[in-house]
Parts: sequence; C-alpha cells; structure tokens
Amino acid sequence: MTFVSSTPIRRRHFLGLAAAATGGLFVASGCSTGGSKSGAAEDLKDQATGAMDGFAADSQFTATAPFTVSMLWTDWPDLPVTKTWEVFDEIKKRTKVELKLTHIPFSDATEKRSLLLSAGDAPAAIPLIYTGDETPFVSSGAILPMSDYVQHMPNFQKYVKEWNLQGMIDNLKQADGKYYMVPGLQEVSVPVFTLIIRKDVFDKVGAPPPETWDDLRTGLRLIKKAYPASMPLADGFEAQSLINYASHAFGTRAGWGFGDGTMPNGSGDLEYCAIGDGYKQMLEYFNSLVTDGLLDPESLTASNDGNGGGSVAEKIAQNKVFAASGSNGTVIDFAKALNETVGPRNFELLQIAPPGGPAGMVVEPRNFWHGFCLNSKLKDSENLLATLQFMDWMYYSPDAREFWRWGVKDQTYTKDAGGKIALKPQYSLGAFDINPKGKTDIQKVLGFSTFPAEATESRALKESYNSKAFINYIDTVLKTRKPRDPNPPAPLTEGELEQATLLATPLKDAVDTNTLKFILGNRPLSDWDKYVSELKAKGLDQYLEIKNKARQRFKKEHG
Repeated sequence: MTFVSSTPIRRRHFLGLAAAATGGLFVASGCSTGGSKSGAAEDLKDQATGAMDGFAADSQFTATAPFTVSMLWTDWPDLPVTKTWEVFDEIKKRTKVELKLTHIPFSDATEKRSLLLSAGDAPAAIPLIYTGDETPFVSSGAILPMSDYVQHMPNFQKYVKEWNLQGMIDNLKQADGKYYMVPGLQEVSVPVFTLIIRKDVFDKVGAPPPETWDDLRTGLRLIKKAYPASMPLADGFEAQSLINYASHAFGTRAGWGFGDGTMPNGSGDLEYCAIGDGYKQMLEYFNSLVTDGLLDPESLTASNDGNGGGSVAEKIAQNKVFAASGSNGTVIDFAKALNETVGPRNFELLQIAPPGGPAGMVVEPRNFWHGFCLNSKLKDSENLLATLQFMDWMYYSPDAREFWRWGVKDQTYTKDAGGKIALKPQYSLGAFDINPKGKTDIQKVLGFSTFPAEATESRALKESYNSKAFINYIDTVLKTRKPRDPNPPAPLTEGELEQATLLATPLKDAVDTNTLKFILGNRPLSDWDKYVSELKAKGLDQYLEIKNKARQRFKKEHG
C-alpha cells in the first residue's frame, strides 16, 4: 500500500485496507455498461454539456455550463462536515461544479455503500474505493467500466505514464479485459503501517534499531530485562497490521494484506498462503514472542476502534510498551501521550522500515491508494464528459491535489519559488501538528486535508506536510527494501465468483481464527497438519482449482 496522510488514516483502513495492501478478494467478469471493448465510448458529443473543448493535463477544469455531481461521503466520528467548510464552495467557484453529498457513517460505510449500489440509489461518484472494492458491483452493471473512458482523463493518463504505473493499471482488469475503478496514484510507494520504536530506550539498552525480525527479538529481550513489568511489543489493530507488514519478510501474505489468500508457487500456479511454510514460520515467530512475554496479547485481541487502540498509546506513555504498529499519524499520537508522562524532548520515536526476515529485506508490492468508481447511470447523462473531466481534475491534477491538502494559495498557505509550502500563521493543521498556535484548523474548520487529499500524491506534495523523520523513513525503505512482485491477476467469471465466494468466506474465517490462536498459544503449532486438513475439508482444493483455472484463462486471453 502507499503512503497517505491525514488524521483519519488510522480509521479509514478499516474500510478496505486489505484491498489497499494487495488487491481485493476476487475479480469478476463484467457486463459492459459503457462503450465496447474497442472503446466506442470515445464519441460523447451528445453527452458533453458542460465539458471543456481541449481539456488537457495540468490545466484548470471550469465547466462551460454549471452542473451538479452527486458524491458519496464518509463521515468520520471526529471530523463531520460542517457549515464552516469552505472546500466545497471553493470547488464550485473554480469549476462551476456543485458537489451534492450523500453522507454515510464511518462505522458501517462499506455496508451502506453496498446497499446504495445494489439498490440503484448510489450517487454518481463513489470515492474511497480501494482496488477490489468494486468487484461485487461489476457483473450487475452498477458501475461504469472506467477503462472505456480514461481517454477523456488527461491527468490520469499523464501521471500513470510519468510514474510508471501502467503495468499496475493493467492488473486491475476484470475477466472481460476492462477495469471498473480508477485508483489513487502515488509517485512513491512504501508501506503505510510499520513498526514505531522508542529509539531512546533501544539505545539505552544497547539495541540498535532492528533491521530484521531477529534483531527485534534481541532488542525486546534487552528491554524486558531493563523493564521487567513491560511487554515491549504491541499491535493495537487486532494483529492485522503487525502480521501484514511482517508477512512479506516471511514470504507470505497475512492480516490486512491477505486479500484472496493466494500467491504464485513458482511453477505458474497459485497456492494458498495460510498453509505454506512461510506462514507457519511467521506464526512460530510471534508465538515465541508471546510465550517470552515480549508481545502484549491484549493488543492483539482488544476491539479496534479504528484509531489503533488508544490503550497502546497509554502503555507507550507508561513505559510498558516500547515498539508498536502504526503510521506517521500514530507517531504523533504516541508523542502526544509521551509528552504528558515522560515530558517533551525526553524521548525519541522512530518509524523504521519493516524488518527483513527469511525471505529477505522484502516489503509489500508497490501499490495504489483509494480512488473512485462511477455509477453506470451516468452513461446516459448529458454531463458524462464534463463529469469525467471534473473527476480527472479533482483526483489527478497537481493544482487540485495541492488545493485539497493545503487550501487556497495566498489565503491559507504560501508557496515560495522553490516550491516550499507554509501555512499562514493564523492557520493550523492539527493532524500533523503544523502551526499548533494557529486559531483556524484547515481540516476541522475548513474541510481541507480530508480523505480526498490523500488519494493521489506526488512525492513533493507528500513531503510538504510530513516531518523530516517521515521523509527519512521513505528514503530508507526505497534504498534498503525490495517490493515484492504483485500477484498476477486471476479474475473470475460471474459463476466462478459465486462459487469462490462461498468457499473463500469460511476459509478466511478459519484462517483468521486459527492465526490468532496459534500466535497466542491457544492452539499448539503441533496441530498444524490438522489445521491444514480442516481447511481442505472446507473446500480449499476446490477454491484453488477455481482460482488457477481463472489465472490460466486470463493469461491466455489477455497476456
């Protein structure tokens, strides 16, 4: 998955983080709802009301006639849309497009979105879509095949090419050779979640920042000796984060990144990760940490509020935990907690590159961030072309990306000749502890730096609001870690999807349950062969047969 940035980062992952990490569970066949395989959607002269002639990349979109775009909007509990939000008024001023929001709560956003799409009541634009989230709505024709329309999205095309993302875009294709969502594009891609350590304490006990998981064990043992009452490692995300970023170094997939559970076996077919040697080795490692009192079991089982478990921050502050899962936003949370107990400047937090392991210094594949899909009802709209141009501007234009993140140039922020951005003194961005004395928070009060801001980012924009430590983290990952190759596509037909879903759900439930049992020691790892037999009894072989058939067919038909 790729780096993102605002306070809601700790929450939004639970809308579709597994998909963000490595792609969704399945890819289904698609009934074309706009254009043909040859791209007949190129003639939109009867659906061009409000569209610009000659709309080009890096240019301002301004509708030639005002129109409205209805959009789904997820409300986070601590960041509701208010009347003071200027972001939508400014968009209307710049583009002549009014956004009409349909609000859904964070707590059940995925379910609400599914209901709206299934019932045909969804708005035109459906954002916060990770790769794979679109799958259930493809065969029903509820969403447009975006690959038929991206020729009208010059910004998207430009940055796919400049950032060398075309191969990844091709992997979005469904069984019909089309793709039905367009993702958030990231110029640089490194893991969002990784390990955050109290570097001052690691230094104190003589343990350098860990490069491998074995290094981490050594450091945790030294800390445990110095702080006997501690359980120095924690997760805070029901183990899903920890085993996600750890899994790649063990040559497998797990947690948020489990996806459909398959990986190439090296012989042209797909195998199921959760029965492989790498998966078992990973479980043995974390079980040994629990057994030795080095990994806090409560942090693996406590209910996740979407915030990463406030209890972990409390334990960090109380010198009971010294390493934990998190993102750049979590570092700020931990620092605020430590300020209250240890005191400012009396600690050092460091976000480290995911440790290496038996499979090498390997991290997750390069990936996208959340993007959007469009309601298929738009195919008959007189504003179809204008909507495509507007969404292309809003999601992929550099000016729009900067606007979503920072607000209005020379009003909320300044930008010097070298491109350095600075908030004006009267404004703040609390999510990143920027200008804390500023009276007006551009996120909470004005609506900037909300989830649309994080979808597509150049490296320069990413660095504009992040700390030097975070930028160093990016550099370290890019220089010292190798992204795992992405999984090859194996899209399913509608019939296969139905069969695979019936099999995959109980399989995944059994994997999740037993993964936690093995780590916590509630089931002995001597039961491994029995566990594998249980999965086979739930239809594992049939599931792999479906997936491998789809893989070979797609390879034959689409290369």
